[in-house]
Amino acid sequence: MAEATIRKGAGKTLREQLAALLDGGNAHMNFDLVVAEMPLAAANTRADHFNYTPWQLLEHMRRAQLDVLNFIKDPVYESPTYAEFWPDPAAEATEAKWRESVAGFRADLDEVLAMVNNPEPDFFSAIPHAPDYNILREILVIADHNAYHLGEFMALRRFFAAAPPENW
Repeated sequence: MAEATIRKGAGKTLREQLAALLDGGNAHMNFDLVVAEMPLAAANTRADHFNYTPWQLLEHMRRAQLDVLNFIKDPVYESPTYAEFWPDPAAEATEAKWRESVAGFRADLDEVLAMVNNPEPDFFSAIPHAPDYNILREILVIADHNAYHLGEFMALRRFFAAAPPENW
């Protein structure tokens, strides 16, 4: 009974809050601002005590977000191994690879946002091919993972004195 009340009364507000959580604002950083005008040299530099560069972190974020999106949509999708969520440790971004990672992440985030803004999906019902999961949980996983790594990404930018043009 209470669950039905939550579904009926919270739909628009829930979707608005999820969109804000995913796209930045309030207490969360906006992806586009965090990656704006990132110097390629800094994107390919590994900070002390880090196992990855900012570009490798960005590529990890892109792959993880796409994994969850594919899990929601595709009943026969199989997640990659943990190692496949990260590029080769020796890999470096070119300008083209950087732009491709940014564009891929943004396109997938836009698809998640379209799902959030679509009033049709029931976020609380089980995903048909994964009955232990629901869309709300998966969207929160994406938002949580992105928020964590965007903060980490921004810290790396500050460490490299390569903060974005916006005053953070």
